[in-house]
Amino acid sequence: MNRKHFPAGWDESRVERVLDHYNAQSDEEAVAEDEAAFETPTHTAFEVPVDLVPEVRELIAKHRAS
Repeated sequence: MNRKHFPAGWDESRVERVLDHYNAQSDEEAVAEDEAAFETPTHTAFEVPVDLVPEVRELIAKHRAS
């Protein structure tokens, strides 16, 4: 039996819309979208050792709750 599980607020229709969006993008559009994601002044991206990920997630959760 194949059961589909979606995160809260998501359904098959929404997943299809997201897939359609990315499948329709040219390579140039995809690169531009990726680059734009790193230009936000309020967030950053960096590598974290896998064994520290739970601690980082906990810190982020505490920050959001404050």
